[in-house]
Amino acid sequence: MAAPLPLILLTGATGYVGGALLPKLVAAGYTVRCLVRTPAKLTAAGSNSEVVQGDVLDPPSLARAMAGIDIAYYLIHSLGEGQRFAERDREAATNFAAAARRANLRRIIFLGGLGESQQAMSAYLRSRQEVGALLRASGVPVIEFRAAVIIGAGSLSFELLRVLTERLPVMVTPKWVRVLTQPISIDDVVAYLLAAARLDVTESEIFEIGGADRVSYGDLMLEYARQRGLHRYIIPVPVLTPWLSSLWLALVAPAYAQIGRP
Repeated sequence: MAAPLPLILLTGATGYVGGALLPKLVAAGYTVRCLVRTPAKLTAAGSNSEVVQGDVLDPPSLARAMAGIDIAYYLIHSLGEGQRFAERDREAATNFAAAARRANLRRIIFLGGLGESQQAMSAYLRSRQEVGALLRASGVPVIEFRAAVIIGAGSLSFELLRVLTERLPVMVTPKWVRVLTQPISIDDVVAYLLAAARLDVTESEIFEIGGADRVSYGDLMLEYARQRGLHRYIIPVPVLTPWLSSLWLALVAPAYAQIGRP
């Protein structure tokens, strides 16, 4: 007789990656408990899923959500919460790690950010890797996937590139558009996350899941433009600092400025 599948706690189910993963987990036969701040934003995905109210910044709600759970997916961030996002993510990860340790979870699965040099990383990437370290400090084995730009309609990084390319025929851009990245499709990210629930590991592991192609952000913009039949020109200049770039972003794409700035 086959062993029963582990019980899953899914955070970030109302987000882009979590929302794509939820139906795959349910289809694979897992019982999934979704932790959300606003239950009205999410309906259960089937008879073997449930929605519970809670917040990673509220330890008592975390304890209730983790009761009986075997594996937890940590797919959340505070990027849309303003300049204090790193502080909030630090507190959230610390709370989650403590609750996971007390609940004797078998595994935490975390989607982080791909990057090597701490000095060259953005504030967001540094925060993502700090979150991974805090989760590992719990003593619960953590499978951390580090991804770069996720390609798919709804991905924050992809939507930012899309909006800029759609709105600006000529882009005077900062140096970062020449930075190489390794984009990966949302389908591949979800496949990795799904496989991690069955992976035979007893210790924490970090897997870098950048795609095979190394391209710049400018290349991504131009490829998007090509596939949309748009003629776009990119002119990188060295004088655009991150601060100036954030002001420009607020003018061109105000809905994405708070997310794009860090």
